[in-house]
Amino acid sequence: MPEGSGPKKRYHKERISIKTLHKVQERGNRKTAIKNSRTRAQKVKEKAGYTEANKQKKKSIRDDRQKYMEEVAMIEEKAPRERNMRQYYDKTKTLAKKYSKQEIPDKNKDGRTITEIQQQRSRWVEYFEELLNRPALLNPSDINVAPTDLPTDVTQPTIE
Repeated sequence: MPEGSGPKKRYHKERISIKTLHKVQERGNRKTAIKNSRTRAQKVKEKAGYTEANKQKKKSIRDDRQKYMEEVAMIEEKAPRERNMRQYYDKTKTLAKKYSKQEIPDKNKDGRTITEIQQQRSRWVEYFEELLNRPALLNPSDINVAPTDLPTDVTQPTIE
């Protein structure tokens, strides 16, 4: 079989412990048991078990996340002392959850990519001038003006 074919392998995030993965699996088994139950009483019993398994899974994931963040914070505090600035900035970015998006280059009217910043700015100016300075409509539609004296009740509303 050639490389790259077959189902894609799934890797769990490094912050999730094996214990939590087992709880996720247990929750999935409970969900399957609910689907396979035949009587209402059995389904209610399985749903109660599923709810409890779901709560345990969520708590375990929260605990793992907290533990992971504390570990990252410890590494972040230790890195400058060891003069490892790359690790320090990487962990700071992880904690801040700030990742810059890649800039998508603008295109001119012909569809060619504009790379220079000055050309991109002039293209934006051109685009907005076209958008905002449109010529007047040749045949404006006939819009009837509403009568100015509309029947409006201005008395205070009552409960009745």
